[in-house]
Amino acid sequence: MNQPLLMIEDDARLADMVCAYLGQSGYQVTHAGDGQSGLAKLQSTTPHLVILDLMLPDMDGLEVCRRIRALPGALAHTPVLMLTAKGDPMDRIIGLEMGADDYLPKPFEPRELLARIRAVLRRHGDGTPIAASTVMRFGSLEIDSGARTVCVSGQACDLTSYQFDLLVTLAERAGRVLSRDQIMETVRGRELDAFDRSIDVHMGRIRAAIEADPKSPKRILTVRGVGYVFARQQD
Repeated sequence: MNQPLLMIEDDARLADMVCAYLGQSGYQVTHAGDGQSGLAKLQSTTPHLVILDLMLPDMDGLEVCRRIRALPGALAHTPVLMLTAKGDPMDRIIGLEMGADDYLPKPFEPRELLARIRAVLRRHGDGTPIAASTVMRFGSLEIDSGARTVCVSGQACDLTSYQFDLLVTLAERAGRVLSRDQIMETVRGRELDAFDRSIDVHMGRIRAAIEADPKSPKRILTVRGVGYVFARQQD
């Protein structure tokens, strides 16, 4: 059965092209032309991923993304791939802060969109068996790589699939300093653009979820001029 996707995009010509291309690759894409109808279709079709344009006629994609993350239950964790008109770094940073899992600047090659969709879905675990549970514990922090959950003192932490993979990458290498390039290459399989601050945005959101005081972190430490290190001893 084709995997269901939702595309929220007001450019009907672009949407038709994307829907046809992704349909040939095993996806069933529902299209919505504005934010309100997109949110309604999200709840009626429960897609595995949302392709979300930043510029929409009724509300911008950032607001749509914020509303998705505020939905009840599993819908709030639906992966979001955001399309930005100019690839403005600030648009990407704000989108990631709002909870987007990835971004793609316009214009884009359909093959790159397909590759990014597949990468996000792999990280999210849709359509693949859940691996045997491997739990890492660091004081009150518990990371279950099989169930893809993170808890602090028994309370679940809200992370995107990409942020979860970033955390696991660091935790599996506790005590080892990793550069931004090494982290991104491990998680995403591509080198980091030297001017891309998305890794820092994600680290900030992870810290907000797992640190008692994100401004004075004890778990994920910054090594100035190098990258990050996950502390072995935390509590």
